[in-house]
Amino acid sequence: MTLRIIGDDLDPEEVSRLLCCRPTSAQRKGEEIVGKKTGTLRVAKSGSWRFEVSDCENGDLDEQIKGVFRPLSGDITVWRFLASRFKMDLFCGLFMNCSNEGLDVSAESLLALGERGVSLGLNLYGPLENT
Repeated sequence: MTLRIIGDDLDPEEVSRLLCCRPTSAQRKGEEIVGKKTGTLRVAKSGSWRFEVSDCENGDLDEQIKGVFRPLSGDITVWRFLASRFKMDLFCGLFMNCSNEGLDVSAESLLALGERGVSLGLNLYGPLENT
């Protein structure tokens, strides 16, 4: 699960200061970035600040969401300020064990996201089938 904050005029140092936490990764618009795996050079199209937490095997999204927000500032005015300037989302990849599987997100977690102006992005991956 990764909190992503993205914007053309994003200054990673400013976001880190406001959220009282260092990012897992960050970049400024126009920064040259070398791909870790490919070594390919690219230019960042926008600024970004990303904070990633460890994968969770049991699929407990509520605990993952708490794990993202726990080390970050709890000041809602800071979050609203960031939301007024940048696109923010909480990205999560869900890998299903079977084709008909569900999960719940508590009202508490939805409120925490909503208060901060953070959308929830879910990528769902079905089970691998033997061919």
